[in-house]
Amino acid sequence: MSSTPPRQSSGSEADQKTGIDERKRKRMLSNRESARRSRMKKQQHLDDLISQAAQLKNENSQILMQINLLTQQFSKVDMDNTVLRTQVMELTDRLQSLNSVLRFVEEFSGMAMDIPEIPDPLLKPWQLPCPAMPITAASASMFQC
Repeated sequence: MSSTPPRQSSGSEADQKTGIDERKRKRMLSNRESARRSRMKKQQHLDDLISQAAQLKNENSQILMQINLLTQQFSKVDMDNTVLRTQVMELTDRLQSLNSVLRFVEEFSGMAMDIPEIPDPLLKPWQLPCPAMPITAASASMFQC
């Protein structure tokens, strides 16, 4: 058997291998640093999202409190409005009764009376029971019907 003598590496091959090892080591360090920056960036993004979620929850809570307050106010105004509508209906009925008495008096006394028609405020809310009066600075009776 013939044996071949082991090859001896030349100096340039060793330098080349050392250069390759050095590049590998630098690339590994660069990759580690890049991965570290990526993890930090990911953690910062996660922290930002958590902060934003907390802020949005706080805003939602405030909005819900406002909604509840406005709902309570609306309910009160709605109840007041119902009371006022009932009172308007009662007063309208009274005025219609008084107008009928006035018509009766007018018919049997022979005296001419100016008996205005009373609009139905529930069906025609835009018609006010008092005539529209021009508003001027000198008018003292502007708030009277």
